Amino acid sequence: MAHIPDVRGFFDPATHTVTYLVSDPATGMAAIIDPVLDFDAASARTSTRSIDAVMAALETAGLTLAMVLETHAHADHLTAAAHLRRATGVSIGIGAHITEVQSTFAPLFGADDVRSDGRVFDHLYGDGDLFALGDLSVQVIHTPGHTPACVSYRIGDAVFTGDTLFMPDYGTARTDFPGGDARTLYRSIERLLSLPDDTRVFVGHDYLPQGRTDYRFETTVADQRAHNIHVGGGVSEEDFVAMRETRDATLGAPQLILPSLQVNIRAGDLPPPDAGGQRYLRLPLNAI
Repeated sequence: MAHIPDVRGFFDPATHTVTYLVSDPATGMAAIIDPVLDFDAASARTSTRSIDAVMAALETAGLTLAMVLETHAHADHLTAAAHLRRATGVSIGIGAHITEVQSTFAPLFGADDVRSDGRVFDHLYGDGDLFALGDLSVQVIHTPGHTPACVSYRIGDAVFTGDTLFMPDYGTARTDFPGGDARTLYRSIERLLSLPDDTRVFVGHDYLPQGRTDYRFETTVADQRAHNIHVGGGVSEEDFVAMRETRDATLGAPQLILPSLQVNIRAGDLPPPDAGGQRYLRLPLNAI
């Protein structure tokens, strides 16, 4: 059917991230959601192995890349969005509230080249915005709580939730980053759970909760509403906030948060080179 996109997920075991290749069967137009740029922290070397695999699949299927979509500025992996833009000329879209994230983190990294106006991205999407992917309609749903800039993308019968929702047996996103808020996250999730029961839900990560040995990243709204361990079965807002804030207080920082954020607020561009042509990532001490 015309309103059902083809979806293929590419799982990155190093960061537990899923990059999605989403296409319109009628026209072959495709989007890549949350592309991963490989980064080895020990050597500080980047590579395009993961996104090359996605592009190879796109070419094998005879698809045309129309856009790159980011659900938010990730704290657990570097984005390959800028690499794709340089390689293909494709545009990069993200939620309009990315300006708040840039305002927070650019000073932390002394990123004087980053303007907190989102202009390094090609499209800044607001809640309810609609645009086309071939014959499919893409609806932007602002789903803050994990970060103020998080958005979900509803494409046909599918919704891509980034870090807002995980698989039902793992739960929901943390809310202790700057601009995060558990109460806001609960209300964002309620919006997602109000979608039709048979809506396919594609999550941004999977971390293999106890009792499961296979990675999964597709579920449904009905399954989330009934079985999500944090919000399913009618959990109240107050109970969710208490659980989420207590749990978040026990969590350490993501391993790649400092490299990731200073690249991702630049849409995936690395920091500008110094006079000798060398690029550097900054590690602010005792700052997070």
